[in-house]
Amino acid sequence: MKLKTTSEYALRILTYMSNHESEQLTAKHLSEKLEIPYKYLTRVMTNLTKKGLVCSTRGRMGGFVFSKPIGEITIYDILEAVNDINDDTCIMGSGLCGSGEHCVLHDSWSKPKQLIDEMFKNSNLKDLQKQN
Repeated sequence: MKLKTTSEYALRILTYMSNHESEQLTAKHLSEKLEIPYKYLTRVMTNLTKKGLVCSTRGRMGGFVFSKPIGEITIYDILEAVNDINDDTCIMGSGLCGSGEHCVLHDSWSKPKQLIDEMFKNSNLKDLQKQN
């Protein structure tokens, strides 16, 4: 299973922010430090803000901070914020595989998919934070 680029960026951004939790970080700073295109980063941050994971302050002294403790933000929450949770996506790449016809691996994939979802729901940003 591979995460979408947007999900990878969201995880990188929020993991970086969790390691700099006491700072308010600008989109420009995050874009440069993480080497994520600025426009792409701002779109990701908009989604994360709309879902209530981060909040933003505009202006010269503005930036992004977490809206709630990082221990309460799960990987599942992050993936959901950037629309990367789709239970009907076919593992074989044949589009959707939920209602109606199923691919040959559909039944075999359901248990591992459930375990991965549980891992995402039980893992939070605190778990991803760099240990010093």
